[in-house]
Amino acid sequence: MTDHRFGVSTHLFHEARLSREHLVDIAGHGFEAVEVFATRAHFDYHDARAVAQLAEWLADARLSFHSMHAPIVDAIRGGAWVGAYSIASGEEAKRKSAVAEIAATLKVAATAPFTYLVVHLGIPGGQTVPPNDNQSHAARRSVEEIVALASDVNVRVALEVMPNKLSSAGAICHLIEEPLEGLDVGVCFDYGHANLMGDLSDAIETVSGHLWTTHVHDNDGRKDDHRVPFAGRIDWDAAIMETQKIGYDGVLMFEVENTGDPIEVLTRTAKARERLEHMFVAF
Repeated sequence: MTDHRFGVSTHLFHEARLSREHLVDIAGHGFEAVEVFATRAHFDYHDARAVAQLAEWLADARLSFHSMHAPIVDAIRGGAWVGAYSIASGEEAKRKSAVAEIAATLKVAATAPFTYLVVHLGIPGGQTVPPNDNQSHAARRSVEEIVALASDVNVRVALEVMPNKLSSAGAICHLIEEPLEGLDVGVCFDYGHANLMGDLSDAIETVSGHLWTTHVHDNDGRKDDHRVPFAGRIDWDAAIMETQKIGYDGVLMFEVENTGDPIEVLTRTAKARERLEHMFVAF
């Protein structure tokens, strides 16, 4: 067996209000960890009662609260984003609003402690990007503010690899090593997103010194549709070999899409986990 732990993001249940049953289902399929997606229509991180319930549910399900995904929207309806947030907005009021939402999610850690906050730098390709967004100076300033807030509650900030000019593996590592040098910031490596942007193995090697957590999903190389691994075109043999090579032994967090029946998706994800576990042993 592999030493790696596997988790599931509540992205799978994104269009529903997060419930105890969702977490019980994740644990019941053999997963040890969870990433909670902080979207108010899904999990209202402003609501003290919802936060207290989350802590109880996690304890009941015996799930490790590995990470929180920082807010990127108010809601997702029919797969579409409603009310996007961007910490890289060139409009100061919008940037501050996005940081304020993240500050609210960090308060959750006082009641339900988690290790990592996964943060988007701006708006990903495939979404409508406002003309004055994805600004590097705004992103840098926001990350500095967020890391200061996160350190107060013992949370570490991981920047997500995704398709935009700020968020390639190389761009994030440059940001960490140069403008943010000395700041406690790492990378959330998203296998699906890296696959959309080019050479997946190269990207894994690029982030090797900064890799803290992951998102695991598949696609056909064109659309970010968050398929269960082995349902797309990613060469998982090569990806896992490279992940082993760089010495990553942290959580592998499945961030898969609900294609109509979340329990059926969970069942397929558990089977994919078994295949990945065998690959880790083989390498």
